[in-house]
Amino acid sequence: MKNFRKYSVWQEAMVIVDDVYGIVDGFPKSENFGMRSQVTRAAVSVASNIAEGCSRSSQIDFKRFLQISMGSLFELETQLLIINNRNWVDENKVIQLIDKVIELEKRLGALIRKIKEDTAKS
Repeated sequence: MKNFRKYSVWQEAMVIVDDVYGIVDGFPKSENFGMRSQVTRAAVSVASNIAEGCSRSSQIDFKRFLQISMGSLFELETQLLIINNRNWVDENKVIQLIDKVIELEKRLGALIRKIKEDTAKS
């Protein structure tokens, strides 16, 4: 079992969760149960799946949960692009958040590739 708190990808995911909760307050009230719910669930899913993957005993299972996190990141990025297109919150805030998401996608992808290479050697 790994300590998920030590993984920088988990730490970055937690920052993104805080940032997402910070922007949803600017959404129109009509989106309280629509996009607000979707975007916060996607952000929480990223960090949660990294943590859950750390509880698994095999690297293959860990990698699978990291891949699920990556899917949630892509979902989150798409939702942020929609939010930006709808002009629901300050464009600079959304763009900065998208940049963080893209950076985490790169770092998470690198970790997934490393695990894949390591398990192929075994």
